[in-house]
Amino acid sequence: MVKGRIIKGVGGLYFVDIGDKVFECKARGVFRKRKFIPTVGDYVEVSVIDEDKKIGFIENIFERKNFLPRPRVANIDCCIITFAGARPNINFDLLDRFIILAEEKNFEIVICINKYDITKQDTIDYINRIYLPIYNVIFTDTVNNIGIDELKIEVINKVSVVAGPSGVGKSSIINKIVTSGVRKTGELSRKIERGKHTTREVELLFAGNGTYIVDSPGFTAISLEHIKPENIQFYFKEFQMFIGKCRFNDCVHINEPDCAVKENIEINISKERYERYKFLYDELRRRR
Repeated sequence: MVKGRIIKGVGGLYFVDIGDKVFECKARGVFRKRKFIPTVGDYVEVSVIDEDKKIGFIENIFERKNFLPRPRVANIDCCIITFAGARPNINFDLLDRFIILAEEKNFEIVICINKYDITKQDTIDYINRIYLPIYNVIFTDTVNNIGIDELKIEVINKVSVVAGPSGVGKSSIINKIVTSGVRKTGELSRKIERGKHTTREVELLFAGNGTYIVDSPGFTAISLEHIKPENIQFYFKEFQMFIGKCRFNDCVHINEPDCAVKENIEINISKERYERYKFLYDELRRRR
């Protein structure tokens, strides 16, 4: 048996990258009986049925470190949260919701602000003030290749999902990153007679050096309803060094006295992010 990673699944067939070849595989019936669905991103063991035709069976699926239901993909390392600096203008409430979803899954986070060439300086300054102390922020311009090399370094040897609203240039960024992998993904698309722009399936695009980018129409849902309001604090990264230092162990940092989080507003925590935390906490509390 050989080990590999599922890079695409179509109609019960799974395409497994084993390094220098892509095998077309079916999953053994035992997975169906267990109601366990092989998923793009899974590490698997494959028994080879026909070496020349590259056909095999998936015999074993290794334990997942994480799982994303939409798009359905496993073992994500990094989330590139992508917004445009202009056209459309940034919705910072939406940006924070994407961040919370990525934090909940314990993804490494890179904030990518595209269309740098038309982004106003006050927007750049705001982003640098609010987000740069917390996260890796990269400004990109796909037309002039600004920030692309920096972004490529961040995703080397990782599986990364590009998340963000429509119209911000996600496809252009993906195309820039996976330039070195066009040949392999193109061959796969021809083999299954479905181009990567005509399918609604999730696919891992190979970009060299063990690097994959999730190509999918998904990951645009931003519902936070599954998160308990008292847990939203754990997904604000700048709160973490102060949680547990408040007078009350169950402090939610809203109205309680002697709250370490509130004491650090405009010191280590921006007022803008804290106000969005309060808004989201109240939103989730009302829905309970």
